[in-house]
Amino acid sequence: MAAVPVSLDALASGDCTKLGSGVCLMNPTWRDEQHPSFIRFIASFLSANSYRLNFLPISPDFIFNNGGLSVAFIFETTWDPDKASVVFSRVERLKAQFRLLYVVIGVPTREQNDSFNHLYFKYGVELGRPTFVLVRDPEMGFEKIVKIAHARGVCKRQDAVGTMRSERERAVQGMDMFLRVVTSIPGIDDHDANALVQSIGSIEAISKASKSFILETTDLSVEKAERIVRFFRDPKNYLSPKLD
Repeated sequence: MAAVPVSLDALASGDCTKLGSGVCLMNPTWRDEQHPSFIRFIASFLSANSYRLNFLPISPDFIFNNGGLSVAFIFETTWDPDKASVVFSRVERLKAQFRLLYVVIGVPTREQNDSFNHLYFKYGVELGRPTFVLVRDPEMGFEKIVKIAHARGVCKRQDAVGTMRSERERAVQGMDMFLRVVTSIPGIDDHDANALVQSIGSIEAISKASKSFILETTDLSVEKAERIVRFFRDPKNYLSPKLD
């Protein structure tokens, strides 16, 4: 989506108040660290999706209020391994404050993706608490933030929170089996499995994902995406995975 120019003076004063279905609160400190063109993109994207944009000194980078539900986000537009300890410490602190917290990380290069995966396990982050979403560029990252916030709001309105909680509990309980099944696919390692669970979710969702969807939502290679699709489409593979 092409960004529509918005007055930076209006942005600085918080005068982006088009009435809509939800409210986006942005941390001014985070805003001031970004390029003005990216802030214009955010304002345009929010307006097009009927969100009001306000600036408040909040703890996370964003809070979306939608459908009576608040969802918090940490948004690192590009991964810097030198700041890993700061990022993961902040995550631990905020996940105790916000029941719904997502962490979006920009990993535009393979090296950054590998670095994040290595440090994610090194710092002992509990899988799924909170959910990390890896993206290729800032614009993709913010689009995913809005989609997540909107989806959570819709679920709230449909009184589906209880169902989501039960599904999450089952997912946590089955995490070990998830890793064993996914890494039984030739050429798929723990880092790949983590990328799949963070970006796509359950084994069922991965089994139904197309090659193009896997490539769009993860940093896996074409060869690995094809292997995953073949694995779950071929009964000889998925009915009897080779688990050590």
